[in-house]
Amino acid sequence: MNRDATTPGGAFPDSRPAAVLRFGCELLGWISVFWALSDRSLLLAAGAVLLLIVVPTVFATPGDKAHALVAVPGAAAVGLDLLQFTAAAAAAWWAWPAPAAVAVTAWAASAAVLQWPRWRLLALTPASGRPAAR
Repeated sequence: MNRDATTPGGAFPDSRPAAVLRFGCELLGWISVFWALSDRSLLLAAGAVLLLIVVPTVFATPGDKAHALVAVPGAAAVGLDLLQFTAAAAAAWWAWPAPAAVAVTAWAASAAVLQWPRWRLLALTPASGRPAAR
């Protein structure tokens, strides 16, 4: 039995562990970014988290998400994932003690490794959402 799932568009592979780690990394990013910036300004912290949530929701590659409000090439979706993972790890080092930051960094690195098959296809995908022929 094939345990790989595909998104509703059906074009991009996304195993359940990869999807869980990606979503968990997004949550960790939202929390750690808010925590890291809240000492400066609660408004800045809330704005940064809002950006981390809204930008990937609005800009998506058709076929990677069920509904793309603004279609972007797959490379942009890969960049948004990398931004989320980097924000989670960097903010954790800024906001939390080393053991927690190490755990978040390991989570983000694991998520990135499991995203590789999806990212390979996305990197070749134009904004139309159809993977380029190899």
